[in-house]
This record gives sequence, C-alpha cells and structure tokens, in this order.
Amino acid sequence: MAKKRPQTKAKQPQLKDGEIPVVGAREPCPCGSGRRYKACHGRAAAHAVTELVQRPFEGLPSEGDWVALRELVPAATVELKLKESLPEGVPSVTLATVLPMAWPALRRDDGSVLIGLQNDTPSGDISRDLADTLQRALTAQPGTPIQGRRAPADGPRLQELLDPEGTFEPVVHSGFEFWVPDAEHSTPEVTASLERANAAAIPTVKLSGVDAAYWCETPDKNHLRWVMPYPEEQLLDALARLHAAGRSSLGEGTRLVGSFRAHGLTVPVWDLPTGVTADDVEKPAAEFAERLAAALASDAPLTVDERRARGGLTNRQVTLS
Repeated sequence: MAKKRPQTKAKQPQLKDGEIPVVGAREPCPCGSGRRYKACHGRAAAHAVTELVQRPFEGLPSEGDWVALRELVPAATVELKLKESLPEGVPSVTLATVLPMAWPALRRDDGSVLIGLQNDTPSGDISRDLADTLQRALTAQPGTPIQGRRAPADGPRLQELLDPEGTFEPVVHSGFEFWVPDAEHSTPEVTASLERANAAAIPTVKLSGVDAAYWCETPDKNHLRWVMPYPEEQLLDALARLHAAGRSSLGEGTRLVGSFRAHGLTVPVWDLPTGVTADDVEKPAAEFAERLAAALASDAPLTVDERRARGGLTNRQVTLS
C-alpha cells in the first residue's frame, strides 16, 4: 500500500494586535498562534469586559450630575459638547436618562443624536460602553435606533470624546415628551412606551443653589438626594460630626436618614415632610453646605457620640452600583 503523505496546514499570517478581530471564545485565535481565542488575545478583552470601573464618570464635567442622572432622576436631558466638530448632518448630541423602548441611542430623522444613560451595559466600564454607542450613533442613518453591544476593549471612553471644558447642565422634565417631537405621528409602540414611562416617573427638581442635589416627591414623603464628590470616609466623618451635634437636618421636620453609594460617590438622603418643596430647601441646603465644609476641614478624632452617629449612617448605607 502506498504511504499516505503527511498533511500540512497552510501557515496563518501573523496579525498585529490592533488587527485582531473579536471571535468566539472557543474559536482559533485569528493571530495564528493555534490557541483558542479565549486563551490568547481574548484574555485582555475578557478582562476589560469584566473589570468594574468604580468611578466611570470621573474626570467628566459635573461628575455628580452624571451619577444622579444615571441612578436617581427619571426624566432629564443634557446637551453634550464633543472635543471634535460634529459630523456633517448631525446638528446636536443630547444625553437622556431614558429613551423609548430602552434603546441605547437613537439617530433622529433630523440627524440629531440621543444617547440613553440608564441602560444596562455589557461591560464593567459604563463610560466605554456609552462612548461606543455614541460613535455608532454619529454615523448611523437618520431614523435609526442603536442597539447595544460589547464595546471593543481598546475603544475610547467618554472622557476622550467629550469636551472637558464643556458645561453639563441637566434639564429635568416632568415626563418623557422629549422623546417624540411629533407625538401625533409616533408609532403605537413608542406611544405605549411613553405612557408607561410617564406613569412611573417620580416628580423631581434639581436645586439651583448647590451642585448635584435633587428633590423628589413620593406619596408618603419627599426626599432630597445629594450626590457629593468627597472621599467617602471623610464625608461620613463630617456627616457624623454634624449629626451628633444636631446640625444635619435641613429644617424643621427634615432628617438625614442615610446614604447611597453610587459609581464611586456617596449620596446622602434626607426625608422631608410632604409639604416641603424644592424651593423650600434651597436656602437650608446652601446653609448645610457651609456647615459641611467646616466639618470636612476638621481632622480631630471622632468623639464617642460622633462614632455612634457614624455607625448609624454606615448601617443605613445602600450600594446602587
């Protein structure tokens, strides 16, 4: 019998790291190493997807407002300014808390772009996921919603795309009518989504006298939720000093009840009587900000009462992200 000739495989071209596409985890790596993708160039991509960025909005203007719009505010929009000029045919880019049908982004018929902030993101870096969505929306056809996907591990973050000197001025809305400039001609699906969203929206107002503080109204009581940029341990010490001294309230009938932890920042929360409006807490909030600044500046050890107050605040802390 004739001997079988040995089978040889064509040698795959060696690709540079920047040229290697994403493939299935168990498929051969496109680099030509002979290993599976997950054991070769997929390692870095997998790590980037799973690694949680604790402060995804750090370095952006008004980090506290980014956190508030992501976690606390039902309906709001912000005009975004990019580092580079907008592509031809894109008149504006607007960040929104939520978009119809939970779309990550939408290129409207007029070419403008809306980006949704409160969507689930496939990686541990919200900033990178949003930047990828933004880039795809800028080049999409008008009238096209943008679907979610896993952002490339080496893709840009919002900090690289947005103007660091640009202002970030949220406009809080009572409902989601900003979704549909022409409500009469919207699809039944969008109309139904709008009705559901409006029914669930909690009335919310942004305070004008202090940064990243939002009043909201609920059936039982009102609240003030204030995103603060200070290191958590230092802030909790300062709040404990004020709480132990009886100076942590925002007026009669109000009470500091605890805090959230969201995207690397701490969000103290006050209970307010039902009749207390956003206007009513503007002055008390500004006065509290002055008391807090003085407490933050103190480096004296906490007293027994202050440690007890701190323990109470810590026990009532909830992590949102």
